[in-house]
Amino acid sequence: MNDLVAAMGIASASIYAAFGSKEELFRRTMGLYAATRGEPPRRALREQPTARGAIEAMLGATADEITRPDDPHYCMLILAAPTGAVENHEIREFLAAGRRGMQAEIAGRLARGAADGDLHASPATLDALARYYTTVVQGLSIQARDGASRADLETVISCAMAAWDGLAAAAPG
Repeated sequence: MNDLVAAMGIASASIYAAFGSKEELFRRTMGLYAATRGEPPRRALREQPTARGAIEAMLGATADEITRPDDPHYCMLILAAPTGAVENHEIREFLAAGRRGMQAEIAGRLARGAADGDLHASPATLDALARYYTTVVQGLSIQARDGASRADLETVISCAMAAWDGLAAAAPG
């Protein structure tokens, strides 16, 4: 809070008056983050004509967002919450719900691919694919935070997409 007060040049009382609590300020910040930095990957899922194309475009958009110049190289949804402090339980759960929401969006796009006939996979395989590609997204963020370049992340994306055919065909639809 001290850093925020110093950066904005206002009293902490003004921040509390506007948001009520640090937790509410954080929740609103995450809402804005989702609507801005989180939108390109979600848009890629919605707009690509095939499930495979949607996943590849989503991974690329994620890499673009987490390697922007002059911005922190990671995703706040994935890396924002401290993991150990008991007092942060509600925030950890709030962020976990956001991550589960992204997995649900991926799963929904895969289900749409199955309904459209461009992806032939069982419901169990669709769930496994959604979990796998969600894990790739989360891993991209950790890699970016630890210094991986956009080109490094593109290599990971290429590997993840090379796995698509084998993963998507793991069980008949």
